[in-house]
Amino acid sequence: MSSIGDLSRRTGVPVETIRYYERMGLLPKPPRTEGNYRAYEATHERRLAFVKRSRDLGFGLDRIRALLDLADAADRPCDEVDALARDQLAEVERKIADLQAMREELREMLDHCHSDTVAECGILERLRGS
Repeated sequence: MSSIGDLSRRTGVPVETIRYYERMGLLPKPPRTEGNYRAYEATHERRLAFVKRSRDLGFGLDRIRALLDLADAADRPCDEVDALARDQLAEVERKIADLQAMREELREMLDHCHSDTVAECGILERLRGS
């Protein structure tokens, strides 16, 4: 059994985030000690690590909940898990494309800014839509 502080230190997940995941139903509420402290077990730590890794990969809470439901039903086909992962990959690729477009626009703005004063600043003009 571990305290919430111990669980936080071992997983790198802040205490408030652990409590939030409990409220959201991603992490089951742990039993309480006689002193009414949370007492986490190894299953909590494994589940929290799963949630943390999923968040690190950009999965939203709804998708994580779906993944957890699937993980808890080991006899189900894997195609639903694959579909969730494919959807997440597509979202990541969209974000990368958006970031690359922003990078190019910023580079172009910087390449065309050759003024000496703010009054003639090409970057500010572009940001104003001029």
